[in-house]
Amino acid sequence: MDKKVADLTVKELQLLINHTMRRAFEDISEDILALSNPGYLASIEEARQDFKKGRTQTFDQVFNV
Repeated sequence: MDKKVADLTVKELQLLINHTMRRAFEDISEDILALSNPGYLASIEEARQDFKKGRTQTFDQVFNV
């Protein structure tokens, strides 16, 4: 059963907003750090090229399952 905003206490709503904002800030911070790293950006480009050229392996191949 889903809760409605009207069913929340003020404290529960504050905690929900706080948690949501904290997660969003952490995600944005990680993105900024990653995108400011030239090596990270180069690895993304390399991975895209490998994918385009078919140089990939399945999960089963990598983990031999």
